[in-house]
Amino acid sequence: MSRSVPAYLADILDACDSIVCILAGVDLDTYLCTREKRSAVEREFIIIGEAVAALCREAPELVEEISHARLVVGFRNVLTHDYAAIDDETVYELARTDLPDLRRECQILLSRAD
Repeated sequence: MSRSVPAYLADILDACDSIVCILAGVDLDTYLCTREKRSAVEREFIIIGEAVAALCREAPELVEEISHARLVVGFRNVLTHDYAAIDDETVYELARTDLPDLRRECQILLSRAD
């Protein structure tokens, strides 16, 4: 049974917020040296990718308004299926630079969906 579009958007927002909390006060060196932080951030990115993939199926017209939606799903696939290819610095930088935009876009979409 599929979930509602607002539920998927809320999942994305929750995962984004979780990543922000996990990385609060954490510099790159600390991130690289702390497996628990890396694992937690990766898990949240996987949730984001799953939710975006579900939105692609459930509301493809909505996904058009999420920048790089296909890349988000592709990143989830790498995290899930090609763990040896994960570059921890790239994950950290995506969390710091791209995540705020994704969160903002999804917040706007959720506010319109409510």
